[in-house]
Amino acid sequence: MAKTIAEINERIKQGQAVVVTAEEIIDIVKRQGVTRAAQEVDVVTTGTFGPMCSSGAYFNIGHTQPRMKLGGGRAYLNDVPAYTGFAAADLCIGSNALPDDDPRNKIYPGEFNYGGGHVIEELVAGNDVRLVASAYGSDDYPRKKLETWINIRDLNSAVLFNIRNASQNYPVAVNLSDKMIYTYMGVLKPNLGNANFCSAGQLSPLLNDPYYKTIGIGTKIFLGGGIGFIAWPGTQHNPNVPRLANGVPRDAAGTIAVIGDLKQMRSRWLVGASMLGYGCTLTVGVGIPIPILSEEILHYTAISDAEILAPVVDYSVSYPMLKPDILGEVSYAQLKSGSIMVQGKEVPIASLSSYSRAVEIATTLKEWIQSSRFLLTESVAPLPQAGSDIVLKPLNERPLDYSG
Repeated sequence: MAKTIAEINERIKQGQAVVVTAEEIIDIVKRQGVTRAAQEVDVVTTGTFGPMCSSGAYFNIGHTQPRMKLGGGRAYLNDVPAYTGFAAADLCIGSNALPDDDPRNKIYPGEFNYGGGHVIEELVAGNDVRLVASAYGSDDYPRKKLETWINIRDLNSAVLFNIRNASQNYPVAVNLSDKMIYTYMGVLKPNLGNANFCSAGQLSPLLNDPYYKTIGIGTKIFLGGGIGFIAWPGTQHNPNVPRLANGVPRDAAGTIAVIGDLKQMRSRWLVGASMLGYGCTLTVGVGIPIPILSEEILHYTAISDAEILAPVVDYSVSYPMLKPDILGEVSYAQLKSGSIMVQGKEVPIASLSSYSRAVEIATTLKEWIQSSRFLLTESVAPLPQAGSDIVLKPLNERPLDYSG
């Protein structure tokens, strides 16, 4: 019954492809079984929308008159520092960047932080962004100061490049200490006062292809409301973690680095966020189509929230010290029920990601494919699989190398 991506693309071009979301396929398999569903369904679409700190963008602003070399100088976008280490007219900004002198960058609990993620959102929304830059000047690039407004419509290029997105499973965060703590997983109240998680569960892309059989380098995706591609394994990609029988990793495992044209994207799907007491980030929408090439692949896409377990972690111990403190496991069905049991206590739970937006992403991607606006791509190389030599260690456990 095996299909190929070329065959599925031909069906897409002819308007004959059967495309369903990762939410819809669950009921289809319950009614029809894996074999029949795999014969009938061509593509399953996934989606996730949540804060993804390892995100950023790069731009080319064009040359000034007279010319100015930004490289080696300093640049700020709406007072947020941008990186200028690339030649004359290129800038990079990370979602976590904060203003140098703004008192908000001291991360006082309860204060809003404006940073790189918000700058990216404003650019995508078509707003003017203030650029202030200084340089040392040279014979060929004599200008030393620049103050102007830039708009995404006028930039030579604007590219979203996120080095770690769409994490495959993730811990549930709680706090066993007797004080409030402020983390990238949100505010955690003392003595198990609350719990936070961040994943779309049964809609999450890498949970629907746990062994990366169709998702790889070169895969075309929904990114920020436009079309993007998987560029590389994400930083901290680590498939060598224990897994359930259904392939679901029992801890954070795979990640992807993604890239796409920022000019195609929408501010609905790239949203700057401020995490109280932690800093700022960017909330990103990612959706990945999974071609149903075999019954095995279809089987993985039919996974439900009840079959996905996430570890519960005490962030008062695990952060700032890199020491896992697993308090148990809970299913995503439990996570989405509103409360979980931890050490015999019922703990209210909230999600940092939006499941309704994830459904919207998966549905939008489904519509793009059904209307022949989006064809699937063959990956040019696989993501590293379990058994690879990727091993994550704390920095202080790595041997120092003085050999040169």
